[in-house]
Amino acid sequence: MKPIKLSLTLTLPLILLCSCSKPEAEVEKAAEYAKPAYTFADAKSNQDAVQFTDFTKNAGVEFLHETGAFGKKWMPETTGSGVGFLDYNSDGKPDLFIVNSTFWNGHEKSNNRPTQKLYRNLGQGKFKDVTKEAGLALSFYGMGCAFADYDSDGDMDIYISAWGDNKLMRNDKGKFKDVAAALKVLGNSNIASEPPAWSTGVAWVDIDRDGWLDLFVCNYVKWTPETDVFATMDGKSKSYATPDLYQGQSCRLYRNIKGKRFEDITKKAGVFNPEGKSLGVAIADFDKDGWPDLVISNDTQPNFLYMNNRDGTFTDAGLAAGVAYDEAGRARAGMGIDIADIKNSGELSIAIGNFSQEPLSLFTQTGGGLFQDMAGKARLNKPSLLSLTFGLIFQDLDLDGFVDLFIANGHVEPEINAVLQEVTYAQSPQIFINNKKGQFFEAATQVDQKASEPIVARGLASADIDNDGDLDLALTTNGGAVKLLRNDLSGSERNWLKISLKGKAPNRNAIGAKVVVYSGDLKQTKMLRTGSSYLSQSYIEELTFGLGSNTSVDSVMVQWPTTGKIDKFSVATIREKHIFSEK
Repeated sequence: MKPIKLSLTLTLPLILLCSCSKPEAEVEKAAEYAKPAYTFADAKSNQDAVQFTDFTKNAGVEFLHETGAFGKKWMPETTGSGVGFLDYNSDGKPDLFIVNSTFWNGHEKSNNRPTQKLYRNLGQGKFKDVTKEAGLALSFYGMGCAFADYDSDGDMDIYISAWGDNKLMRNDKGKFKDVAAALKVLGNSNIASEPPAWSTGVAWVDIDRDGWLDLFVCNYVKWTPETDVFATMDGKSKSYATPDLYQGQSCRLYRNIKGKRFEDITKKAGVFNPEGKSLGVAIADFDKDGWPDLVISNDTQPNFLYMNNRDGTFTDAGLAAGVAYDEAGRARAGMGIDIADIKNSGELSIAIGNFSQEPLSLFTQTGGGLFQDMAGKARLNKPSLLSLTFGLIFQDLDLDGFVDLFIANGHVEPEINAVLQEVTYAQSPQIFINNKKGQFFEAATQVDQKASEPIVARGLASADIDNDGDLDLALTTNGGAVKLLRNDLSGSERNWLKISLKGKAPNRNAIGAKVVVYSGDLKQTKMLRTGSSYLSQSYIEELTFGLGSNTSVDSVMVQWPTTGKIDKFSVATIREKHIFSEK
């Protein structure tokens, strides 16, 4: 087959570059207002610096992601994998789950097939591999994960997206069993002639507020080994292809029928769109009507913003709201996604990680259901321009009461540096600290050398692994080892509060609840939600609120997801976890 070429105009041909995005040369130059990143000294002293240390080995975690690559450069090899934290055994500590891919049939590298991994948290930053005894030593081409108690039996279940059939691992007192086929949530199209789905990001969300958690599954493109397309950077050797060369696959939405079965309501709910090439999904209540909305990041296709019509259906408002395209009217290559109120103002911002030479997107509410990309104003354009960002999360890493931003970077084409000298395959993660005004400065100097070394990062999730109050991180590496980064926040003036919610059955974890913490001049709002980042899920069994130098909390308001009722709670002590139950 001849090398495939793309054309920028009718007269200017361009050889195809690499996967997971449009060709690099198609991307517009950085806006003139993109200014240099802040240095750490611009905003804070080192006395209260956020610092991360790689403690993977000391934690007892050994994991190597298997891509299955054997020289053919098949597209799924570049995309995995995800990671997440859940309390699988209900002991109050965040356990670690890591998604793995596997060998391609006929190209096995050994008799020991790679499997998913579950590590039980032993406390004090130590973990134990319990994969086999938990029934999770399964080998398939896994992608991402999301956790929830879908059957309301009191323990967290695991949904794993994959190239091919997805898995729903039902948790029965610490033992897992795959029930995806029986419950009909494999992620595939209902048309028999369609190829198996390539599923990516996943979120559990109660779309109809009946208390039972429904399932939203992102699907990417129609790729199989038989339909693999030859793509090249140099006109000779094969490169990883871009999604432009394949048809998209519609996401799937499954309605939970009392924990016993699921109904595919993709078309009925108005979220069927085969043009989507979706990688990430995040949940928020953008119009403050008490119903969860969904935003989907697409790779080289317009992003979706599904607004909940409160009748089991959604309307895609992405184009009208201003989140579908960039300011030049072009679809970017969206990967990871997250949502936060970056100024504690009540306005939500959607951050999306994009391809290299496409800066981060930061779609921020401006009123009237409209959004504007504020990445330039937030000082994120220039420092994120060369990065290819997959995992991405908002968390208050320095516990000052304002969310910061951590991004996991890594290219998809190993030979990219031969074509673009300023872009590398392995890339360092980046930390952006919030200056309390919705602007961010890069604080890379606060990460130790091992933690900040360039890697080909993909998944990213957070949890307070060692129970010291600040949030630690897990990153996966495509074809490499997982990294656990311990947050060693320095300084003594950083206070915090943890909140764990106990909802009424069937939504026992109160997924979808809104929590507002009032402390002095701070008013912080968070939604307890699954999904976000890239193929990953952060720990949802507790929410962490930084209090800065404040020594007390005035009150906590919780709006429960099913009834919409608001309860007010008092807090007597800080630097502790408080459990609030639905009244």
